[in-house]
Amino acid sequence: MPLALLGLAVSAFGIGTTEFVMMGLLPQVADDLGTSVPTAGYLVSAYAIGVVVGAPLLTALGSRIPRKRMLLLLMALFTVGNLASALAPGFGWLIAGRVLAGLPHGAFFGLGAVVAARLVREGRQARAVATMFLGLTVANILGVPAATLLGQHLGWRATFLVVSAVGLLAIAALARLVPDVPVDERQSLGREVRALGRPQVLLGLLTAVFGFAGVFAVYSYLASMTTEVMGFGDSTVTLVLALFGLGMTGGALAAGPLTDRALRPTLYGSLAALVLALVAFRFTVHVPWLALVTVVVLGAVGFMTTTPLQMLVMNKAKDAPTLASASNHSAFNLANAGGAWAGGAAVAAGWGWTSPALVGAGLTVVGLAIAAVAGLLDRDRGTAEGASRVVAQSPLAEASPAAGKQVSSSSPASGS
Repeated sequence: MPLALLGLAVSAFGIGTTEFVMMGLLPQVADDLGTSVPTAGYLVSAYAIGVVVGAPLLTALGSRIPRKRMLLLLMALFTVGNLASALAPGFGWLIAGRVLAGLPHGAFFGLGAVVAARLVREGRQARAVATMFLGLTVANILGVPAATLLGQHLGWRATFLVVSAVGLLAIAALARLVPDVPVDERQSLGREVRALGRPQVLLGLLTAVFGFAGVFAVYSYLASMTTEVMGFGDSTVTLVLALFGLGMTGGALAAGPLTDRALRPTLYGSLAALVLALVAFRFTVHVPWLALVTVVVLGAVGFMTTTPLQMLVMNKAKDAPTLASASNHSAFNLANAGGAWAGGAAVAAGWGWTSPALVGAGLTVVGLAIAAVAGLLDRDRGTAEGASRVVAQSPLAEASPAAGKQVSSSSPASGS
């Protein structure tokens, strides 16, 4: 794999850390800024709003900017947002900092996925995208627990200062390792919007919203399940979250080659496995060791859905995939918000702390049904689902990624 993927993975690590670490810092932030924990919870929503708004907006604004320069600008905005969060004098300013940090999230992952796929030879695109996403999963194993501990001992502001430093490291890695990727002269915002509006792209985004919502229906309340149902102490929560992250990493490693081999079967299989794991968790959560095993499985099959979903929308918008690719991350964050809301509603209705697992299973079933409908529509057209069709093979796949050579944009699929 090209070294350029390392630069993308480091950036993904920083983004993943800042996205999820707030969940573990809410008590410290609430204490320091004189507000309640539920009110501080708006900081999680603020980041998600930034992602949903920023993904299409920044992608559209940067549609004519060379890809490497755009990646650097997005990571610079991410760093500024985290620095603003660290220095926020009050709760309102911290909300603004979180929105600012979230703005480049979707655009970076969307553009990064397209660039990653162009760095490798045909048939390895999904593995390249999964390698970038490994940074996100490692953030859940190492970054989030370490940043949470740092915030608990040195204050939450120290956490965001460290994440800002990771952002600077990512900028240096992108500048050094990622080659110049020009914009296809035929590319236009109108073309991107038209590609985003294709029925198969929209069905892919809907699959992400409902299918992935099942993951967050449980993940959002995993800490409470750990203490209230599994019977572990507060100190074990970090370990349980790390186990979930370990499963995510395993899922990402498996998803790449599986998606390259058979995109839709991988998507169907991962969604079906997620439904089964969520239903099983409803019962295994009462047996501590079984609960921990299921947490790992949930992380694995949940994150295994992300690579085929990402490649699917890029495939269906292959002549103008950047906006669709970025919008997929808006869909994932809508899944985050919707899954958390649905799981919370079940708990608030008095159904118990295990009810989010069944709610999540129901949401994922809807996502699987949408994916199946999209697959049936494709069968009539006889379209192949190999992820290798997303982008044309780049001559860079045979060259050193650090050599600074430009990627050819000779095919319609490469102008992303």
